[in-house]
Amino acid sequence: MADLKYYDVILKPVITENSMSVLDEKKYTFIVHPEATKAQVKDAVEKMFAGAKVAAVNTMNYDGKPKRRGVHFGKTPKFKKAVVKLTADSKDIEIFQGM
Repeated sequence: MADLKYYDVILKPVITENSMSVLDEKKYTFIVHPEATKAQVKDAVEKMFAGAKVAAVNTMNYDGKPKRRGVHFGKTPKFKKAVVKLTADSKDIEIFQGM
């Protein structure tokens, strides 16, 4: 397991129609480090966003998709996505506000 600091765990937020539709349920979606655990994701969210209290974390691993350009074959990089559900009394995460 990697020795990750909390600021290395969350790479970027996911801004899609589906991830924006679950914001009223206080669910936020992030691309996270592929070796990050659920506990590390929870700690990172609570430390990076003041007032956020995490109720649950669901993670999904995605393999790279095969791609081809002419005769050359390759794959897109694999990544890990985390859906973080906040408690009812926690503050909203500001990065998603105004979108």
